[in-house]
Formats: sequence, C-alpha cells, structure tokens
Amino acid sequence: MTVETEELARLLGDENAGGHLGESMGLELLEASTARVVGRLPVEGNTQPFRLLHGGASCVLAETLGSVGAGIHAGEGRVAVGIEISATHHRSAERGHITGVATPVHLGRSLTTWEIAITDDEDRRICTSRLTCMIRDSG
Repeated sequence: MTVETEELARLLGDENAGGHLGESMGLELLEASTARVVGRLPVEGNTQPFRLLHGGASCVLAETLGSVGAGIHAGEGRVAVGIEISATHHRSAERGHITGVATPVHLGRSLTTWEIAITDDEDRRICTSRLTCMIRDSG
C-alpha cells in the first residue's frame, strides 16, 4: 500500500509526517509504503564539531523512515513505537544529502523490524541501521 503525504499525516496523527525533529533537521519524505520508505536529509546543519555528518543524524533518518513504515503497517487506530535501533557507520559524509531506504525485515501484528540503508549522493553506503517497532492500540 502506497500512502500519499496527506493520508500519511492522518495515519500518523501529525501534519508533518517526518515529525518535528525531522522537520528541524531538513528531513524530506520521498516515498512511503509498507514495502519501502525513502527519505533524505542534508548533511549541512547536521554535522558534529569536525564538520562531518553526525552519527545521530543518520539514526534520526533511520528511525523516522522505519517508524513511518511501521505506522503505515499498523493501520488506523494503532501506533508504532520504536523499541530498539542499531546503526553501523561505514563512512563519513561532508556535504550534499544522505538518502535512506527502509525495507521491512518482519511485519507482524505486534512487532515490525526494518533495515535502513543510508547512502551519500554518490550512492556509497554511509550507514546500515536496523529498527524494531512495537505496534499497539492508540487508545
């Protein structure tokens, strides 16, 4: 199921489907479905003191994309909350954008697990992340 931005915001209960942290970091959601969620983040403004991409920025991108996919899978009246994230940082980025592609590893009734591959503008792997979300009723 592919979800348009307006429908995504309604499902997730937020006018900004990427969340407020994602918005302040410049995160853009490019595609969202239960099969694949894609988004990107600028390196500029999301760096550590040595002007390299902050590892936490990669984690924000990964958690946002996986959570969006889990939220779509959960469906109306249910929410997905991240309960575990891991990230392996393979290389640094100094400029441009990073792009994350989240794909499901497991889509269950109460848990989902996503693998998020993050690459730079030259399609080099920056980070590999794994996110598990718990699905529960929103009430």
